[in-house]
Amino acid sequence: MEHKKTYNSVELETQHGTLIIEGPLPGKEISELEFHEDLVAFRPPSQQHKAIVEIADLPEGRILVAREENMIVGYVTFLYPDPLERWSEGKMDNLIELGAIEVIPKYRGSGVGKSLLKISMMDDAFEDFIVITTEYYWHWDLKGTGLNVWEYRKIMEKMMQAGGLEYYATDDPEISSHPANCLMAKIGSRVDNESIQKFDQLRFMNRYMY
Repeated sequence: MEHKKTYNSVELETQHGTLIIEGPLPGKEISELEFHEDLVAFRPPSQQHKAIVEIADLPEGRILVAREENMIVGYVTFLYPDPLERWSEGKMDNLIELGAIEVIPKYRGSGVGKSLLKISMMDDAFEDFIVITTEYYWHWDLKGTGLNVWEYRKIMEKMMQAGGLEYYATDDPEISSHPANCLMAKIGSRVDNESIQKFDQLRFMNRYMY
């Protein structure tokens, strides 16, 4: 499958100043930007910076960033699902995962996450894809925000909805392990029925066990 990547950007005015929301960017450009020390949700900042550079250079990989001048203060990643997850079992070349989205505490509540998703979906190529995201409460910064799981889940849902993603039911054991976890997805307008059926089968792989 050909992976067309069309660059888009906007300026976002926040109470802390103007941010540039842009992408997808190639790995070289991302490597030349600084990476904020508060981007710690998934691994230490230097390791996460290296990881998103590598994702950006994958054929299907897409990284969009929010930057304050030369400093990355937020990002979102899109790539094929992890081979260890059920979402890769269908070997669908038109199913892509929103793997991570992170914004530093200073800019949370400023619409940065929503803007990252809106700019991502401005690329017409996404009409050929099913985009999924799996939300697990153990990735959420409950301590830093002071929110409970349901308050945080509401924020995550609103942010994903800004990118056109909706809630989808599934019997995936990890998602089912806690009621706050969820699967959200956006099915592009050019995705064929066969792919949608395949996605439905991936969502409910245990239905014949009962």
